[in-house]
Amino acid sequence: MIYRTITVSTDFDLNAVCGGDGVLFVKSGFGSAGRNEIIRTNSDAMHAVLSELTLSRHSQPTESNLATPIAFGLVPFLPKTPSVFLLMGLTLTKHPDGSATMTVVSDSEDDLTDESLRTLLESSNDSRPPRPSSNSYRVSPVMPVGRYLDTVTAARDAVRAGLLRKAVIARDIEVHADDPIDTHAVLLRLRALFGSSYRYCINNMIGASPELLVEVTGRTVRSHPLAGTAPRSGDAETDAALAEALIASTKDQLEHRVVIDMVHDTLLPHCSYLDWEAEPSIVTVANVQHLGTAIEGALHDPPAHVFTLVQALCPTPALGGFPSSDAIDFISEHEEMDRNFYGGAVGWMNRDGDGCFAVTIRCAELSSDRRSARLFAGGGIVADSNPYSELAETQAKFQAMLSAIVRP
Repeated sequence: MIYRTITVSTDFDLNAVCGGDGVLFVKSGFGSAGRNEIIRTNSDAMHAVLSELTLSRHSQPTESNLATPIAFGLVPFLPKTPSVFLLMGLTLTKHPDGSATMTVVSDSEDDLTDESLRTLLESSNDSRPPRPSSNSYRVSPVMPVGRYLDTVTAARDAVRAGLLRKAVIARDIEVHADDPIDTHAVLLRLRALFGSSYRYCINNMIGASPELLVEVTGRTVRSHPLAGTAPRSGDAETDAALAEALIASTKDQLEHRVVIDMVHDTLLPHCSYLDWEAEPSIVTVANVQHLGTAIEGALHDPPAHVFTLVQALCPTPALGGFPSSDAIDFISEHEEMDRNFYGGAVGWMNRDGDGCFAVTIRCAELSSDRRSARLFAGGGIVADSNPYSELAETQAKFQAMLSAIVRP
């Protein structure tokens, strides 16, 4: 296969490019959207596909230094479970430096002429906002609340017994709709509510994650783990008091420290240096606030591929627990829920090893007919965890996707 990347001066809306059947990965207005899926495969096969792509003979000399094709991917929660990566025929990208590019992948040079690319750009930017419409919804728990409380209690007791340092217990609910859920409309609501989060729509997963798992640009590597959560009330004074209590909470600081130590220790062998904030800061989104610690470093030369780091980090203790293998075993035995891609990673990679992956949280798994959506939420359980407080935390976290889907 061949590809061509050109600079785009015409403004476009990444949400419109994705529409209801494309892919999207964007944060604060920068990111990529794609249409026309041409290959769907696992990570190893996609590595090979990307490395074998060749530049079109229609490419101009100045285009050879532009972005190479990217593959959008989902990494499941359970290690050793195959990932899913998509290569799109068309990808439009808005870069942090203000530039924009369009990449087209095809088997035919005829699809990569100037005129063909111009026509493709016009058609991909012609999507109109979805017409507002009414729908009827029913929301019900999939995991019974009683079983969730019992599982949290069992995890807390395991930590107190010294079997684990932390376990993340999650639960799921399901939204049933009389008419198909409008994916494009949900994306626009997520943009309005969570524009500073990593908003994504890949395969059947849609969401807005506040947590950066890992990003690689050349030799620069970044991560921003989150752990420890408090609600937001909408009142500034109340939210400030809740944030102060979160910072002062021994339970939440312990939960956060476990995550930071694991991410740091995992990235350090790949780095010539690695730096991180001395104290966690408050990261706010529309419905909750978290403890977060920014981590940044320089990778060895040659740098590790971003997907190598994703595999090493995923799942983080923020979604699994610690020690990782023991926590995952505990979750598999007690949670009795198929997390699938929830708690894994979502993002993109290119053949040079650059890429960006967020933790797959604040998400919904859509059914193929779009008439139902399964939502997930969880929290880290340590020795001082209270099952009813953990239940309240999941209720707050569910609001991110519920407010975007259930809109009259």
